[in-house]
Amino acid sequence: MRLAVLETEKCVGCQMCMFACSRRQDVAGLTKSCIGVRSIGGMEKGFMVIVCRACVDPPCARVCPTSALTLREGGGVSLIEEKCIGCGHCSDACLIGAIFWDVENNKPMICIHCGFCVNFCPHKVLGLDKKEGNNHAAKR
Repeated sequence: MRLAVLETEKCVGCQMCMFACSRRQDVAGLTKSCIGVRSIGGMEKGFMVIVCRACVDPPCARVCPTSALTLREGGGVSLIEEKCIGCGHCSDACLIGAIFWDVENNKPMICIHCGFCVNFCPHKVLGLDKKEGNNHAAKR
């Protein structure tokens, strides 16, 4: 399963998905969210939901010098925190800016597609998809 942005035009920028993601990690606020909501012009032009698209061949994992990012079944990556040196190469390599940074621990925060946020989106912008990850980062 992977998290999918189903209807981005319905997003009103409430950030409930972000709050839910942080709360899943026992943190109040937005500092530990592995999903982002950005304005592309506010209520007039809408919002963009930024979340790992579960690449089949993720560029973030390819550039990790310590192999701290391992491939997840169905696409995307999982972080092995003790291997991570906080270099930020993964964040730089993400084509869509879906790697958020935990400044407190100097580690990347990447959606694990748990689906917790789906239950908190009041407009059903997010959902879980059984399809394998996308190929936008296919091998070159």
